[in-house]
Parts: sequence; structure tokens; C-alpha cells
Amino acid sequence: MRPVKVLIVEDDRIVARDIQQQLTRIGHGVVGTTATGEQALALTLELRPDLVLMDIRLEGDMDGIDAAQRIRERCQIPVIFLTAYADDETVERASRTEPFGYLLKPFEDSQLRTVIEMAMAKHLAERKLRESERRFVATLSSIGDAVIATDDQARVTFMNPVAEALTGWPQADALGQPLPLVFRIVNEDTRETVEDPAAKVLRMGTIVGLANHTLLLSRDGRELAIDDSGSPIVDDHGAIIGTVLVFRDLTERRGVEEALRKAQTDIANVTRLTTMGELAASIAHEVNQPLTAIVTNAGACLRYLDEAKQAMERIVRDGHRAGDVVRSIRGLTRKSSAELAPLDINDTITDILTLLRGEFRRHEVTLEASLSDEVGLVLGDRVQLQQVMLNLIKNGIEAMAGVTTRSRLLRVTTTPERHDLVLVAVEDTGVGVDPTQLDGIFDAFFTTKQEGMGMGLAICRSIIESHGGNLWAAPRQPHGSVFRFTLGLATEQF
Repeated sequence: MRPVKVLIVEDDRIVARDIQQQLTRIGHGVVGTTATGEQALALTLELRPDLVLMDIRLEGDMDGIDAAQRIRERCQIPVIFLTAYADDETVERASRTEPFGYLLKPFEDSQLRTVIEMAMAKHLAERKLRESERRFVATLSSIGDAVIATDDQARVTFMNPVAEALTGWPQADALGQPLPLVFRIVNEDTRETVEDPAAKVLRMGTIVGLANHTLLLSRDGRELAIDDSGSPIVDDHGAIIGTVLVFRDLTERRGVEEALRKAQTDIANVTRLTTMGELAASIAHEVNQPLTAIVTNAGACLRYLDEAKQAMERIVRDGHRAGDVVRSIRGLTRKSSAELAPLDINDTITDILTLLRGEFRRHEVTLEASLSDEVGLVLGDRVQLQQVMLNLIKNGIEAMAGVTTRSRLLRVTTTPERHDLVLVAVEDTGVGVDPTQLDGIFDAFFTTKQEGMGMGLAICRSIIESHGGNLWAAPRQPHGSVFRFTLGLATEQF
């Protein structure tokens, strides 16, 4: 053990000299000697000894116990009490100053050595603990999330500045308070009080999280949407001695998410209208063809009354056909937020295939549709899913534009997947996608075309993921690409 610099506080000069000689014999040094408590505090502040040997009974208004208390508060220097009396009252009063040891006078060199070694070891351990606590507090105070710590009775023991700001409680007011008083949380929808997370951690002994839609009611009347997790604090023996809660304000994130959803909806609407504009010629042909047939058949009615019935049936059929095309156009150009409802995915796809018949003819593409009767209703937004099919089919047609040495085939299929999904696939025999770009093609603004913004596939994936499904691409052998996506079946509650 290294030599220790000691301040002796003893009102008996002979005893003080004997103690100084003992310290010298065991390898320690004396930096000063005094007989009063007032002088002991002054010398400690001036000389900064490593240790103070303090007689409990001193001359003057400040005895050794009072002096030790002030030294501990101001200097954090260990004190060992010296006394010739060991009555219970004196020991109890001295113990409240948290001394580092006691010595009953007179004492042997070996006793003095042992008590000093134990005192310095304890002091070193306490100093390391204080440094660790300071680092811990500095870390928690600097992080962006709110942090509240409690004891094993769910009473607040620590709050960082973010927690103070969100709850409206200064740490000085919150210390020792029950957590539910400081951290008041309710369900956003029902306004019912949410279970105290610290009490839940103490009961379960595991990490817990707040339920969704939880509001924090701050002291100043604000209501903040938050998410939270609570963890137990355990000692070396695994016993829970407290909890720590980490939570954050979701208000800004909710605003960003809402703005993102609105932007995605606006981009999807623009893309849908742009696509319809590109298909204007085919749509005009699809509407004009049945209208021409209507006029022709109506003229036939005038000329050949005996064939009027058959002509009128054809008029009705072609009128319905024109109406179907118009309804599809109106549905696709309608601007609205997503409305999830049970729907027949096969009917939804058939409407798009009907709308694109002119595109298939104009680009000399053969359509194969294999829509399984075994798929059930899916939960989705009809307009958004039609937009996905429109984009995927249109991309497939465009991918085959340069194909001249093989047939241009576009295949659309639906099949049951597991017990709760429907798998939709769109295959083409076009030029295919570079395998290294299979993931990148779904990024916003990715495009291989001279025209276009590159938003189509990004919007498709966004729509499918908002439906709880997945959209991916793969090479098709020997030529082309296949795009597949999954949709969940509608549950009975719908």
C-alpha cells in the first residue's frame, strides 16, 4: 500500500504525538495536527490529506462528529474516528456521518494499519462508484430519448432533461414520487388509465413495452403520443432493485408519417392519371368499337325488322361493354384515400384486362389469363390494386416492344398460397431485368426508359406493402421477367 497523508485531529497533545509516531512506524506521513473541529475543517480544505484521524470528543463548539460530517460533505475525504468511549449513543450519532472506521484508544500499530487499509480501499471503491454514476448520469442526460429510473417500490429516483420536458416535472419535484403521479398515461382511444410500466416490470421481471395508442398526460396539460419500454435493474445476486423506462414523443414522427402517406397518395394519383393519358388512344378505340356496333345494329333494326331482336341483343351487349370500359376509367381516375374491403381479386384483374384489350392488339401481345377459382376474397382497395395490375401489365407490354424473334406472351395468374394468402403473378417474354437490378427497380426514380419518372414500381410496392403483402421480381426462363405479389385473405370479421 502506498504511503497515506494523514491529518490528526486530537485535543490531547501527548496522544497526538504518539499517533504521529505510530503512523511513521507503519509507513505513513502526517501533514498536520490540530485540536479543534473548526481548525480540522480549515486544514482539510487547505492541505487536502488522504485521510483524517478524528477524535470524537474535541474542545470548542464543533466536536469530531460535526467536523467529520462537514468534511465528508465538502471534501469527500475519508474519516476514521478515535475515541476512548464506545457508548451506544455516541456510536449511533457517529455512524450517521458514514465514517470509514473506528479505533478505540489506545490501539496497536497493527490495528491502525488494518483500519487505514480498509478505509482507503472503501474510499477508492466509493470514488469509482461515484465516477461511474457521473458517467451514467451524463450519458442518460445527453441521449435524445426520455429516461426515468425508479426504485423497487416504483418511486422516481432519476429523470433526464428530456423526461423532465415531456412530463412537465422537474427532477427535484419528482424524486421520491410514485411513478404514476409523474408518468400519467392513458389509452388514446378509450381514455382509460394504462398500467404503470414500472409496476409491470417489477411484477414480471422482464422487459415490457407500452401498448399502441398510449398518451402521456403532462403536468402542464399537454397530451403526447408516446412509445415506451421498461427494463428491470438487478443487483449482483439477480434481485430486482428498480426499473428504468425509456420513452419518446411520437408527435413529430406521426406528422412525418402522415405527410409521407399523403405524398404517396398524391404521387399515386398523378401516376395513375399519367398512365391513363398514355392509354388514351386504346381507351378511345375500346369505347368507339362497341358504340360503332351499337349504331350499326340500330340501323339494321330499321332495315330488317324481323332481325330486330338479335340486333337489339347485340346493342345491349355492346352497350354494357362500353359502360364497363367507362366505369373502369372512372374508377382508376378517382382520387381517394385507401378503403380496404373484401373484394374478388379475379374480378379486379379482369376489369383491367378488359380495359387493356386494345393495348394487347396494338402491340401484338398474346394474353393468357389463368385465374384460379379456389382463391377467396382478399382485403384490399380495388382502385389501388387495379393500379398495381395496370402498371405491371403495361411494363410487361413495354418490355416486349423490341421482341421480334419470338412470340410476345403476357401471362396473368392467381393461385392460393398457404392457407391465408393469394399469389398474383404477371409474366412476360420481354428482354428481362438485369439480376443485379432486381431490388433496385423498386426504388423511387429508378428507370431504364428514356421517358417517365421511374415511380411506377415504387408505388406498386408501396401499395402492396400497405396491404400487408410483398412484391418482388425474378427472371423468367428462358426469356423475360415475372412479377409476383401476395395479398392476405379477408377474415370473417369483414
